[in-house]
Amino acid sequence: MTELEQYIRSYFGIPAAELAKIADLFRPALLRKGDYFIRSGGSCDKLSFIRSGSLRIFVTQADKEVTQWISTKGYFVTDLSALLFQTPCRWNIQALSDTELYTIGSKEYREIGTHVPQWHELEKLFIARCFTILEDRIFSHLSMTAEERYDAFFASHKELFNQVPLQYLASMLGMTPETLSRIRKKQLP
Repeated sequence: MTELEQYIRSYFGIPAAELAKIADLFRPALLRKGDYFIRSGGSCDKLSFIRSGSLRIFVTQADKEVTQWISTKGYFVTDLSALLFQTPCRWNIQALSDTELYTIGSKEYREIGTHVPQWHELEKLFIARCFTILEDRIFSHLSMTAEERYDAFFASHKELFNQVPLQYLASMLGMTPETLSRIRKKQLP
């Protein structure tokens, strides 16, 4: 069973036969470090599951880059709005390291319901899970101090601090690189 199948089974609990039908629609893909998965303003015709590596989701505004998220092993990645509504991509998604993916095209994604009768219910659960994660991130930005956001993120994503440039993590956490450095220095014994 692939990592993709394990993820789908653990989160959605679907029977093995239907799990195999969904997994068969995904194809292995590789992005080299620095390659783009999608670019802002372009189209998005795929959804991928990260088998290994990391991708940065960001936008460039007024001569600065704002990192929305760092996606790593076990996460799905796409510009959901662009994928579902065929609007131009809002985000750039770029490989921070060589990244192995399982990718499904938008056409195949739309056809999952013909292979798996309960797909529409599962899709609602998937999108609800995405929405809940987004709500939690918004709440943390509104209710936590920079240090509390750092502590919470560090507790659950410690490995990223050795793999990802700190300015990207600072941006994602809503702080300047200098603030992140001060917090890190304070945390060290």
